[in-house]
Amino acid sequence: MAGSAGEGPTSVRGIYEALDYGPAREGAGSAQAWLDAHGRSLGHFIDGKWSKPEGRETWVCKSPATGKSLATTLQGQWEDVEAAVQAATKGFETWSRLACHARARHLYNLTRMIQKHQNTLTVLESLDTGKPVTEARVCDLPLIVRHFYHHAGWAQLMRVEMGGWEPLGVVSAIIPSGSPLVLLAWKVCPALAMGNTVVVLAPPTAQLSALLLAELCTQAGLPSGILNVIAGAEALAGVLATHPGVDAIAFTGSAELGRSLRQMTAGLGKRLSLQLGGRTPVLIFESADLDSAATELTDTLSSHRGLLLGGGAPLVLVQETVAGALVQRLKARLGALRVGEALDRTTDVGGLVDEVWRAALQAHVDEAEAEGAKVFQSWPALPAQGSFYPPTLIVEADTTSRCVREEVFGPVLVVLPFRTTKEAIALANSTPGGLAASIWTEKLPLAMEVACSLQVGTVWINGQSMYDAAASFGGCKESGFGCSGGKEGLYEYVRPSWESRIHSRATDMNYKTFAASSSAAPFPVPGQAKDPHSGPTQEAHRPSVDRTYKLYCGGAQKRSEGLSSRPILDPTGHLMAYIADGSAKDIRNAVEAAHKAAPGWRGRSSHARAQVLFYMAENLGLRQAELAAELAALMGVTPEQAAWEVELSLERLFHWAASCDKHGGGLQDTPLYGTNLLLREPLGVLGIVCPDENPLLSFISLWAPAVAWGNAVIIIPSQCYPLPALGLCQVLDTSDLPGGVLNVITGDRDHLARTLALHQDVQALWYFGSQQGSQLVEWASAGNLKRTWVSCGARRCWEDPSQGAGEEFLSQATHCKSIWVPMGDVFAN
Repeated sequence: MAGSAGEGPTSVRGIYEALDYGPAREGAGSAQAWLDAHGRSLGHFIDGKWSKPEGRETWVCKSPATGKSLATTLQGQWEDVEAAVQAATKGFETWSRLACHARARHLYNLTRMIQKHQNTLTVLESLDTGKPVTEARVCDLPLIVRHFYHHAGWAQLMRVEMGGWEPLGVVSAIIPSGSPLVLLAWKVCPALAMGNTVVVLAPPTAQLSALLLAELCTQAGLPSGILNVIAGAEALAGVLATHPGVDAIAFTGSAELGRSLRQMTAGLGKRLSLQLGGRTPVLIFESADLDSAATELTDTLSSHRGLLLGGGAPLVLVQETVAGALVQRLKARLGALRVGEALDRTTDVGGLVDEVWRAALQAHVDEAEAEGAKVFQSWPALPAQGSFYPPTLIVEADTTSRCVREEVFGPVLVVLPFRTTKEAIALANSTPGGLAASIWTEKLPLAMEVACSLQVGTVWINGQSMYDAAASFGGCKESGFGCSGGKEGLYEYVRPSWESRIHSRATDMNYKTFAASSSAAPFPVPGQAKDPHSGPTQEAHRPSVDRTYKLYCGGAQKRSEGLSSRPILDPTGHLMAYIADGSAKDIRNAVEAAHKAAPGWRGRSSHARAQVLFYMAENLGLRQAELAAELAALMGVTPEQAAWEVELSLERLFHWAASCDKHGGGLQDTPLYGTNLLLREPLGVLGIVCPDENPLLSFISLWAPAVAWGNAVIIIPSQCYPLPALGLCQVLDTSDLPGGVLNVITGDRDHLARTLALHQDVQALWYFGSQQGSQLVEWASAGNLKRTWVSCGARRCWEDPSQGAGEEFLSQATHCKSIWVPMGDVFAN
């Protein structure tokens, strides 16, 4: 029987009758020779040379497939991080100043060097991670080579295609043990292409191929310090991420460590990119080719052992009418898989990278079975040595079961039925993560509609696990933020040319008490503040009518739930008005209103959204004089200055109205025989906290791009000068903007920002205020891993179009979705 690991038939007749596979071992000579050349004792690779400091603990690298020792490596300490960052900082001075063509040549030469040693890298990756050598040869190494070639091209074109952007500095790349070499390429290639230098923290359980790649950089002639690799335990990730010499962190790993890194780096001004995995829902409809779906699922499960670049093992959602037929096909294919040594080219399922995962897998399966699920396991004779787990299928599990909700790292498939398409979408979107999904159907309209409805970063149609250097790949929700691949992936490693490198220091802050309540507002002193109602009246006993400034929530003016007010004073200390002092309850009401409005606003065409913004600009133009007079009195500026700010605000609104239908996405050129679509989608409900400078211009400059791209917004205007923003609310009432799309809450900036950051139903938060407020927002946002954009106390010139309406606003207001649509019905791929 195929799949048996026992002794096969010895006669020729018996071999033909059994049709069993014989062993086909891959030669490991080159990889073993490299290890022998280093005495099977490796250190770190720092500043272009090997580093083996004294007094370090060692780690024994074992092959998961055999359990045999491959080599010993060092466990990094703080001093090693310091040495690597210093080397990268020194290298950055050289690398960032090279001409684009020179960097492109270096990356091209490195790519050629990788190709020359491709077999050694393939075997070493297989030995180190336990993955079948066929997967490493056919999938991993070609993808790595493709990444380096592709980004050598971006290095050449940087000044043309990325004009106005500069490298960040030193990037720390923290990678897991599943597919370390591919993930390293995803992070290292764009970082180097844009002129950054990199420090890689490789996991102890899979670091050999990363060290070899670093050595190849030196052999290819790259300057010293460009790529540095250190190895160490998970705790070293925090040391590297918080190092003051590190400008950006590109992390792939667990959501728990991702949250920890978000909080560790709060307020430090570092760029953080998180790729945190998650379940990969596979939606199989009754119109699907079931044989193709079952084959692809089995291949994905077996070759990656659940360690997909797109997250853990797939969660299969199949239409009820074909669920039984699919399960039968999956059982037949799982039962024929071969479990064995990684270097055997006939092996389908290799060993688990980490021995701990086997116990975790068994716990998931046992728990599901105890809850009433049915478990099918293919039980070939597992090798006596190594870390292996049999291919497993779980059916009839409850939707609340842990095997459904949590990531599974191993060859385990969970199958759930659904009845309608809406139910399938709801089940897929109910998972905490949102990294990738696949759809199986022969009906293209159905596939595209479902693809646009899924809350994920990548969708494969009639396929699975397709990746390319030119295609963006990134997640949303608890799968993190930031993307790799294509031009979109380059923005993770650059900053606007006008922006200085930020090296903030986190302040000692009691997160439990800071901004936990609204601060006491300065109250006007009786007898010193000007009476806002004093002035000429028709009769002495008839005062002017009080003008009450309320909150703007759900399309209507509403009183604050806290029933309190804050005075707004002019520069001379005179009382201008009282505004509502918003509370946490007001923020919650605004979030509810935004969520009600978001689907309808997002569903409108970009042209329809543009018309609303143009209409708002039209109505704003009718009130220019009134807004300018109010702004001059409030800020104490000249009438000409106030009129100029209102005019710029009108122009800024026109800019984003005009941009609505100009950057919706496009086609990405990949080697796939088919189409790869790039869509820019809104984030959902977005919180915005405005600065005090240019209170009207900054207010419009921040909410207009967010609304233009289909988000619903809760915005906190300037704490000191909110009146122009509140005056604009009357424009909203007459401009056809649906209620709840834009909600304006006034009050204490940091208290309201804290509530937005902690709210689990807010998908992103922009904060332009103090350094302490920025630190609080980044720390508090770790709960649901929402995207943040903070100023760290730095001021920007809102009058400058590059600072007040630059390309970064588009990037911060949307996330990229990549949809793979293969072909092949007429011509072979």
